[in-house]
Amino acid sequence: MRQKQIAVFLSGRGSNFRAIFEAVDEGRVKGHVDVVISDVFDAQGLSFARAHGIPCAVFQKSRNESRAEYFEKIIEELDRRKIDLIVLAGFMKVLSGNIIRRYRNRIINIHPALLPAFPGVHAQKQALEYGVKYSGCTVHFVDEGVDTGPIVIQEAVPVLEDDTEDTLSDRILEQEHRIFPRAVQLFCEDRLEVKGRRVFIQNP
Repeated sequence: MRQKQIAVFLSGRGSNFRAIFEAVDEGRVKGHVDVVISDVFDAQGLSFARAHGIPCAVFQKSRNESRAEYFEKIIEELDRRKIDLIVLAGFMKVLSGNIIRRYRNRIINIHPALLPAFPGVHAQKQALEYGVKYSGCTVHFVDEGVDTGPIVIQEAVPVLEDDTEDTLSDRILEQEHRIFPRAVQLFCEDRLEVKGRRVFIQNP
């Protein structure tokens, strides 16, 4: 089986990127992080990538270019590197249709809620305000909607009576660091099959 080439997109500290990098480095993920792409020149995640010898590319959108034009430049970089999987690890720009179509079912994202509940921003705050007893995180393929793509893995986290947005976020993040590398591993082992809205995990 050919080793999968992975591109990680991030805009901030990149803690999920670190979890995935460690899984690759330890041999738990049979893939290779080929490039880290960001829209922020001084994103903390870039410093970690450079310290570990991973190539980085920063793309900042100019005022006069459309989202499609912006992502076309990124597509050229991805195609040049023969990227198999795009991992969105805290990337704050909404993807355009051209990159989603080009990499259909090859872009995964993690969201800090049990989708389809609480999509979009401030999911942990939404969960607390709604009064749910369980929240969690979801790894899903990316489609043209907002957190609407087929679900790969979910993990539930109890909501405690004294939880704040920060404490709940921290406990959810612990599970993100566990299931996101697992989803990358399954993709790299060709064990994910998408049928409509469902993702089936094949036996090894």
